[in-house]
Amino acid sequence: MPRKARSYNKHKIAPDPKYNNVKVAKFINHIMERGKKTVAEKIVYDAFNYIKEQMNVEPRQIFDAALKNVSPALEVKSRRIGGANYQVPLEVMEPRKTTLGMRWLITAARAQKGKPMHLKLAEEIMSANKNEGAAIKKKIDTHKMAEANRAFAHFARFQRK
Repeated sequence: MPRKARSYNKHKIAPDPKYNNVKVAKFINHIMERGKKTVAEKIVYDAFNYIKEQMNVEPRQIFDAALKNVSPALEVKSRRIGGANYQVPLEVMEPRKTTLGMRWLITAARAQKGKPMHLKLAEEIMSANKNEGAAIKKKIDTHKMAEANRAFAHFARFQRK
């Protein structure tokens, strides 16, 4: 008898107080460490204020464009088939796409040294908006890896359910 799949209600994230946007709230949650949400909010809002000063544009538009630029379309997943491991290229679906984009932006900002976090984050968002920077390089590398392993794409349909 087949097992019934477990179901759960996905937690809805409340929009952030300043911009009333769920993506910004999710971004704040990604930046947050050890439950310090007010610190994370201050970092994101200071970064957005810096973007507004530098570019004289609504920072949420820059953030959305940067996130769209950084989010990958393809990724590789390891599949074990017949005793060998293959890097199988797969299309990235929506919730994971934005999560990876946010994660790469934050990782790239944290990798920089010698500046406050809000400045590093603002610069990474602005450079991602122009299709430059470490987060964009990560996306390009991921796409190159998927392209190089395109020969194994036919293994994608052997996924376990």
